[in-house]
Amino acid sequence: MIKIIVLIPLFLSLLWFGYLQANKYTLEQGKQGFLYIFVLSGIIAAFYTFMMFVTN
Repeated sequence: MIKIIVLIPLFLSLLWFGYLQANKYTLEQGKQGFLYIFVLSGIIAAFYTFMMFVTN
């Protein structure tokens, strides 16, 4: 379960970084996207954690 929680933001960040590089954007211009990725990943991690406690 921990692997999923760690891999989701890592994978999404790599995809976002690739998108920025492909379209010649700087990391400064893509900072908002990284923030969205980490917030979404935090919500997903909280959901998985909640479900783990509920189902045990």
